[in-house]
Amino acid sequence: MTEKSAAEIKPPVAVKRAHNATFHGVTLTDEYHWLKDQSYPKIDDKEILDHLKQENAYFEAQMAPQAALTETIFQEMKGRIKEDDSSVPQKDGDYIYWSKFEEGAQYRKHYRKPVAGGADQLILDENELAKGKEYFRLGAAEVSPDGKLLAYAYDDNGSERFDLHFRNLAGGEDPKDVIPGTLSGIVWSSDSKGVVYGLANDNWRTDNAWYHRLGDELTSAKLLYKEQDIGFGVGVGLTAQEDWIVIGTGDNVTSEVRLVPASDPTATPIMVSPRKVGREYSVDVRDGTLYIHTNDDHVNFRIATASLKAPGDWKTLIAGSNKHYLTGVALFRNFYVTEGRIDGLDQVEIRDYADAKKVQPIKFPESSYEAGLGDNPEYDVTKLRLGYESMVTPGTVFDYDLADKKLETLKVQEIPSGYDPAQYVTERVMITARDGTKVPVSVLYKKGFRKDGSQPLHLYAYGAYGYAIPPGFSANRLSMVDRGFAYAIAHIRGGDDLGYQWYLDGKLAKRTNTFNDFVDAAKGLIDLGFTAKGKVTASGGSAGGELMGAVVNQAPELFGAVVSHVAFVDVLNTMLDKDLPLTPGEWPEWGNPITDNAAFDTIRSYSPYDNVAAKAYPPMLWTAGLNDPRVTYWEPAKMVAKLRDMKTDDNVLLLKTNMGAGHGGKSGRFERLRENAEEAAFILWQMGMAETGI
Repeated sequence: MTEKSAAEIKPPVAVKRAHNATFHGVTLTDEYHWLKDQSYPKIDDKEILDHLKQENAYFEAQMAPQAALTETIFQEMKGRIKEDDSSVPQKDGDYIYWSKFEEGAQYRKHYRKPVAGGADQLILDENELAKGKEYFRLGAAEVSPDGKLLAYAYDDNGSERFDLHFRNLAGGEDPKDVIPGTLSGIVWSSDSKGVVYGLANDNWRTDNAWYHRLGDELTSAKLLYKEQDIGFGVGVGLTAQEDWIVIGTGDNVTSEVRLVPASDPTATPIMVSPRKVGREYSVDVRDGTLYIHTNDDHVNFRIATASLKAPGDWKTLIAGSNKHYLTGVALFRNFYVTEGRIDGLDQVEIRDYADAKKVQPIKFPESSYEAGLGDNPEYDVTKLRLGYESMVTPGTVFDYDLADKKLETLKVQEIPSGYDPAQYVTERVMITARDGTKVPVSVLYKKGFRKDGSQPLHLYAYGAYGYAIPPGFSANRLSMVDRGFAYAIAHIRGGDDLGYQWYLDGKLAKRTNTFNDFVDAAKGLIDLGFTAKGKVTASGGSAGGELMGAVVNQAPELFGAVVSHVAFVDVLNTMLDKDLPLTPGEWPEWGNPITDNAAFDTIRSYSPYDNVAAKAYPPMLWTAGLNDPRVTYWEPAKMVAKLRDMKTDDNVLLLKTNMGAGHGGKSGRFERLRENAEEAAFILWQMGMAETGI
């Protein structure tokens, strides 16, 4: 297909049908409401499916002239992957476990071998499970305490409903038990005869914990806990000594924990402490003492202890700190580990049970990095497995020897096509946002980059739910950086990059700080000479896709191209629909516009779909997943329909809907790479760099 023939294909135009709803005396008119299939979660409306297929055909036609560029970038990205790659083996009980990709394979194989010696045993082949399927994702997978059985769950359509299966690893017939529709972790009882799990209800929420004994009928499964608050989700886990099963329930700001013996999951649960709105806590247990990570008296959390006999009587072990944000605690036999951040930089500290003041921080080799605990399945260890990377250093696996206090490098991510970190520079700059707040931005570029405004810069952020975006490594970025881009991560409010208050300052009534920080970061980078107005490209997904929608409404002139994945852009309508899977649990994050007039007004003021206007927008690519239960397909579809109708420019506007996938896009490592290559090709095309490179 030629450039001309692609340009002659007209974009689909969605019909308008008035749909009115009134809240707090305000009538909302939504002319594209019809794009939401009224039989959802079943999606079978032919008109809607035909419209999405037309959008996909338009996407394919417009991207066809960039097919060679997309293929070139895909091969570059693929060339940076070690195709026959293995994880670092790790001991767990009587076996050593690892997984590997074989050359050309989309999915992993999982292996083990006895510590005492013996042959490798293939315990699970994802490629076999994925055969003939358009989508495949392995969820939880757990070997039983006696090492004889494997419980594993997978989703084969992107809906995030996982069917739980069992495999006999000791030889003989596999258990026939199949538990459909799980949506949680898997925890074995200590006798290896049953599992604890959660089921997705009709609204894709896990509000339960069940115990199933292998060989019994599913109808005989025992309900361990049922949550009554529709906004709370339930999850299950196991304590460090593997003697207690943790049943946790909560929303984004409030939590509550119960404990049941792993030896008797159907025993009466022990309530640790009843829920209090706004208080979060998590629990681990060591020799009858509870270790609690909580924000009850300090925004940056403290570590407390309690006795199993009086689990609600918490005594401070490590006090909260304005400087040191405590993000978690992990228990081992002879020591415990706290993770956290100081000034946004990851901290891993080894601590003594007998002396709280005895702290052994682990020192890492660079001034800016991402680091944390890795795979540490055993309780009694003399070495800690750690993960480490920076914007210039590929993913690295360390063992930290507690006696020698030294890091041992076990593996560094290999870039087969070649990578020289000395050719790249990373720096951290502070940008002053419009309200005076200093916002950190991590930047990567190749040596020789000119800070005279002549080169493009790609800006990425997420900014929600308290999820930090650390300054880590991505081989995929190199395809743009090697072509002259700087790549920047804006550590905006809404994440917890600089502490929990950083998160609180980007949610609810303060949500617009997130969008303003991103726009101001772009302007600040322009002022510093990293790029110029119109040469900033941007991307984000999910809540980061909401961010993309908000910033193109606020400052479209800054951006040369924007990519928004599975974008949460119809915020007001979604938060007004209590029957959608995630809505009740999202009210603490965004506000409840049904009951709260102020929340209604705030969300309406920034909701990207509600604020599309008759003005010029940058070139944009939007993506969606038909089976996505997190951000429903109609949100990007409605946004694109409204933009097509209202925008005053002739810039390219594309929508790609994965018709057989969900929130994460296509499955398989190479299929995901191809989508990454499409994004990069779209950006290069729109920046006029499809042929020249720089």
